[in-house]
Amino acid sequence: MVKIIESNLSKCEVDIIHSDLVEKAQKDLLDGVSATRISKLFQAMADPTRIRLLSALFSTELCVCDLAALAGMTQSAISHQLRLLREWQLVKARKDGRIVYYTLDDEHIHEFIQLAKEHTEHGHNGNA
Repeated sequence: MVKIIESNLSKCEVDIIHSDLVEKAQKDLLDGVSATRISKLFQAMADPTRIRLLSALFSTELCVCDLAALAGMTQSAISHQLRLLREWQLVKARKDGRIVYYTLDDEHIHEFIQLAKEHTEHGHNGNA
């Protein structure tokens, strides 16, 4: 028989502040504005469709029709997602005649998604 011991790991048993560790962590603690901006980035990235659209733009610019064909979605649904991605400054648009082409806003987005992909695959051997 195994005895299960309950513990509350989120509460300190003794009220001791390790001022040296707090001071060290303080150097990395994000300010409220930065934390809010990063939170909004994660919010933007929280949708699988948006992640797929961004990944399609890693190496080339594409129009709404191209992205709709790739994603197997309607142009209207893709346009809606692209509008959100533009608001969050993750993609930018370039108009050529009547066609609007989309690209990643900057290389950081590609790096961010690649890093997130590597993290999700770390220790999972590619399993979902």
